[in-house]
Amino acid sequence: MATQGNLPIIVSRIGIIGAGVSGLAVAKQLSHYNPIVFEATNSIGGVWRHCSYRCTKLQSQTWNYEFSDFPWPKRESIDYPSHAEILEYLHTYVVHFDLFKYVMFNTKVVEMKFVRDKEGFDFGRLPNDHGNPLPGRPVWELSVQTNESDAIQRYHFEFVVVCTGKYGDIPLMPTFPCNKGPEVFKGKVLHTIDYCKLDKEATNDLVKGKKVVVVGYKKSAIDLAMECAQANQGPEGQPCTMVIRSLHWTLPHYRMWGIPFFMFYATRSAQFLHHTPNQGLLKSLLCLLLSPMRLVISKFIESYLLWKLPLEKYGLKPEHPFEEDFASCQIAITPESFFNEADKGKIIFKRASKWCFWNGGIEFDDNTKIDADVVLLATGYDGKKKLKTILPEPFSSLLEYPTGIMPLYRGTVHPSIPNMAFVGYVESVSNLYTSEIRSMWLAGLIDNKFKLPSAEKMLSQTIKDMETMKKSTRFYKRNCITTFGINHNDEINENLGWHTWRKKNFIKEAFTPYTAGDYKKKD
Repeated sequence: MATQGNLPIIVSRIGIIGAGVSGLAVAKQLSHYNPIVFEATNSIGGVWRHCSYRCTKLQSQTWNYEFSDFPWPKRESIDYPSHAEILEYLHTYVVHFDLFKYVMFNTKVVEMKFVRDKEGFDFGRLPNDHGNPLPGRPVWELSVQTNESDAIQRYHFEFVVVCTGKYGDIPLMPTFPCNKGPEVFKGKVLHTIDYCKLDKEATNDLVKGKKVVVVGYKKSAIDLAMECAQANQGPEGQPCTMVIRSLHWTLPHYRMWGIPFFMFYATRSAQFLHHTPNQGLLKSLLCLLLSPMRLVISKFIESYLLWKLPLEKYGLKPEHPFEEDFASCQIAITPESFFNEADKGKIIFKRASKWCFWNGGIEFDDNTKIDADVVLLATGYDGKKKLKTILPEPFSSLLEYPTGIMPLYRGTVHPSIPNMAFVGYVESVSNLYTSEIRSMWLAGLIDNKFKLPSAEKMLSQTIKDMETMKKSTRFYKRNCITTFGINHNDEINENLGWHTWRKKNFIKEAFTPYTAGDYKKKD
């Protein structure tokens, strides 16, 4: 051990920050290196533990949200699993693969330093290559605070994997003109991250019999409005008002006019209709010729949603095609009785591009006002700020490309940040197995099964990925690979020396969905 001050510096090879879904996947794939996993809280699970409500459920079927080598146990209910069931599944996974021994709970990484020999390393230019992922000497120093104590323990690692995710910890708060913010409001204002910290009794006391306003219309806002409506049943109950700036398509389930949803987007034949980052001239021409088919599919799904859900009745029909929401990972499943609560008057919808506070509630840009006792902000999280609080310069300034998205080669490695990986920052229909397969790729890289290309080539590839995402949707704000996820995984398989076609025959390859089980490692 090296020493610094009164505390010795602990030296290890691989450090992992975060014990959510991504951190657990990485820990399992790199378990042969005995990694140290830093978890700031007292439990595993990430957002499933700390950013969920009582009514929060999985957004997909269990077969589409499981580890490749650890299928879900048989369930009696056909409903989507609750967040409590997901936490139980993750706990069972960790116990089965003996991962708890790597996790240090209540350990918060408060600072990172680049301690590699800087000779020959130019911070102003892209490195020629990332060299050996495990060079045999420390590259990063992590300062860790345990149980909010004053003592700081320092660790040296050859490689660090960041799995803190984009959600939780730092709320994304709206800004207001002077004297138009929460300070003038006489009621209570909470972001969803604070609401999630309350127990059942406290949340019930907060919203029951109160005029509640929920700001937002994505999954967390929908679940929150549903929870408020359930707490306000009966004649004494007050309605919950949802303030909606941007409309997005929502799904009641995953069958459209009797056809499984995966047939439209999650098979190899379906993704053949969409642009891919490295497509040749022939594929580009085919995508152009088949573009009417993509429009037909989108209209087909929209027709079902407009028939099944009262979107037009409540002014909730988006103007953009369904495909653009899917391509930007913004699809939410509405709770089964969500619109029943709207029909009973327990949920009210208010469209508004701008709003602010007054002492009695919310005021809109058309000068109308609504009374409120409680305002709940489902306005998202600032994932980049969370990273920038621990990553030192000049690396923190490299996190955001001009497009607004962090450039990650294979969705994992930043071309300009050496000996570090980011897992859990690429989204798809199933974020669990999206993270797991990138953990497998990372393990292959660290095990020297393949070498990274030059930083320039990696950056060029990430730009192609970003351009493909940008072409597919106007809501280009995140690393979302839903329309070319199979192609993305094919490239990972090629790096690992695996077959890209994972099914047993051509029919299954073309027309059945790809799931985590298709990417199970062959021992």
